[in-house]
Amino acid sequence: MLIVFSLIEWFASKRKFTYYLIANLAMTSILFAVIMYYKYYGVIVDYSALQQVNQVTAVKNSVFSLMDPQYLLIYIDVVLMIGLLFFRRKAKEVKKAFTRKENKRVMIAVLSVSLALCLFNVLPNSASMNEIVKAEQMGILNYEAYRILANKEIQYVDSSEITQEKIQNVKNVQPPAEPKLFGSAEGKNLIILQMESMQNFLVGLSIEGQEITPNLNKLVKENSYFSHFYQQVGQGNTSDAEFVVNTSLYIPPRGAATQVYAGKELPSLPKLVKSVGYDTATFHTNVVEFWNRAELYKAIGFDRYYDAEFFGTEDAIFFGASDEMLYKKSIEELDRMNASGKPFYTQIISMTAHHPYTIPQEKRLIDLPDRFDGTLVGDYIESQNYADHALGEFIDDLKARGIWDNSLIVLYGDHLGLPIYSLDNGEKDLMAEIYGREYTYTDMINIPLVVVNPGDEAPATYDQLGGQVDILPTIANLLGLPLDNQMHFGQDLFNQSYNILPQRYYLPSGSFLSSEELFMSGSGFNDGKHYPLAGNGNNEQQSTEEEFDRALELLNLSDSFVQSLPNWKKK
Repeated sequence: MLIVFSLIEWFASKRKFTYYLIANLAMTSILFAVIMYYKYYGVIVDYSALQQVNQVTAVKNSVFSLMDPQYLLIYIDVVLMIGLLFFRRKAKEVKKAFTRKENKRVMIAVLSVSLALCLFNVLPNSASMNEIVKAEQMGILNYEAYRILANKEIQYVDSSEITQEKIQNVKNVQPPAEPKLFGSAEGKNLIILQMESMQNFLVGLSIEGQEITPNLNKLVKENSYFSHFYQQVGQGNTSDAEFVVNTSLYIPPRGAATQVYAGKELPSLPKLVKSVGYDTATFHTNVVEFWNRAELYKAIGFDRYYDAEFFGTEDAIFFGASDEMLYKKSIEELDRMNASGKPFYTQIISMTAHHPYTIPQEKRLIDLPDRFDGTLVGDYIESQNYADHALGEFIDDLKARGIWDNSLIVLYGDHLGLPIYSLDNGEKDLMAEIYGREYTYTDMINIPLVVVNPGDEAPATYDQLGGQVDILPTIANLLGLPLDNQMHFGQDLFNQSYNILPQRYYLPSGSFLSSEELFMSGSGFNDGKHYPLAGNGNNEQQSTEEEFDRALELLNLSDSFVQSLPNWKKK
């Protein structure tokens, strides 16, 4: 702050008060943005988030729900400064006071000392992996300046060195010679259901005798369910989940995948199934321009998309038509595709259970106890109960139309719904009541994965570690499609017992999941924190520094691979 004020005193001879006001407003707004962003994402916002500015109006309900009125007190000094200008006598006195010229030598001294103190805080902490620790040690404004001025170039790996064998060696896994269930769904339709904000604790949850997700629970009991499955999204949230699932690549180090990677000729699930004659389409009730999806869908090769223009505004909630309308109109298209005799792949993105979860009263189908009233947890549970209701109707429709029995159906959550940072103490108590223990980071990013393959083996619950990057190779195995010529960073979950999942954005850089725990970095590995995976009860450190290094290497390999791909726009 003193650096900025010194520069104003040094260079401004007129309108100094205005410059002070602008500087105050700018720095205050940065601090306000940090507060707001942290409350949802749990990270320190920086200049790269400016790419999201055009998304703010679309999620204004979420933004307002995060803003406690007392946050606005951060602007009180700005308001007082502006208020002075409306009192003529006082305004003249203030402006006169600000016309005084300060001694330039004094200003140079203040500037130099301030700059030295900033560098003293910044430089020793610049190597820290954890952005939150880094910001805490540097100071918020110093950290924001550091992010702009010290934007390091990524050291990419030469494309000739990136092979599937190398990826497997870094992951420390090898695919079996004769994979289990290979081709068990060969020739079937593929339907992927991406469920908005669905966390794994919803599975089997009942509150005072009321089953919250009865349709999901039935799917879990009758099919293949992966209980230790985790999100791998970043700034793009839902759109990032679409990217990761359809490419088996990791999200970029900064920005949403749809904005950073959509111009690339991406290897993808749509292209893979199209090579064996599938028709492909994706369904989303929001406008396709949101998160640059139109470009993403071209890059990954969907034949067509259905967005708000197709679904209309009837029964609209938040961004577009309700889940009931999504499924009602989508099933008609699926019926037509099924009647063509050609197998199809469709990805359907549900949206009604979106933050802040304030669905209309007529969509609230359960009566929660009073302690849940007016809480984010209560609203979340009610919205997910409605989403489950709509899902149940869709499942019944698929069965009635004869599509269910000839389809491989994959259902998963796109990302967390209840960030720890957004919950007040009362809401944390409600989550502790649900879990029977403290709500943790591993719980927060734990999402369900259910694979429905009618006629397949007996229902089972799988406890091996998995993430969204693993969905593509898992599906490829079931459909009997070799991935020999398609680079991928995930692995078939039916044929592996070990996994390592690098994390970005919602957790500090350097964080990853191993088969036993979540590791969250500090300045590096040695001062990081270890969290046992949900439900395994093991509090001993399990992950190693060697795994930490391998997780970082995997991210760099993915970044380097995508960077080496040609741009589809120039073809």
